[in-house]
Amino acid sequence: QVQLVESGGGLVQNGGSLTLSCAVAGRAFYKGAMGWFRQRPGKEREFVATIYRNTGEDYYAGFVKGRFTISLSRDDFNKTMWLQMHSLKPDDTGVYYCAVGMGVITSTLRLGAAYESWGQGTQVTVSS
Repeated sequence: QVQLVESGGGLVQNGGSLTLSCAVAGRAFYKGAMGWFRQRPGKEREFVATIYRNTGEDYYAGFVKGRFTISLSRDDFNKTMWLQMHSLKPDDTGVYYCAVGMGVITSTLRLGAAYESWGQGTQVTVSS
């Protein structure tokens, strides 16, 4: 069982920056991907970014457009993941979730169903 805890959300002005963290606890895992998803008010959950633990390859949703960067800690078990967000817009407001998927492949990495462990979410609010 893997437990994920997000932190770093908050209120920021239009054009501002935030860095979200996802701490991993529980059994170690050596493969798969860790990702960020978000759910904006009145919208369905959507993919934001993901990174593969063993290769470091990262993938982003189109709306990110170079504004966000996903990264993993360099410890043996990649215990922490971050999402650096810059040039935030009011449309980025929502609850951000981190997730882990042991069997995520490139054709499924944008699908929430490919990830089996989820955090509780952290609220990001961007004021206009």
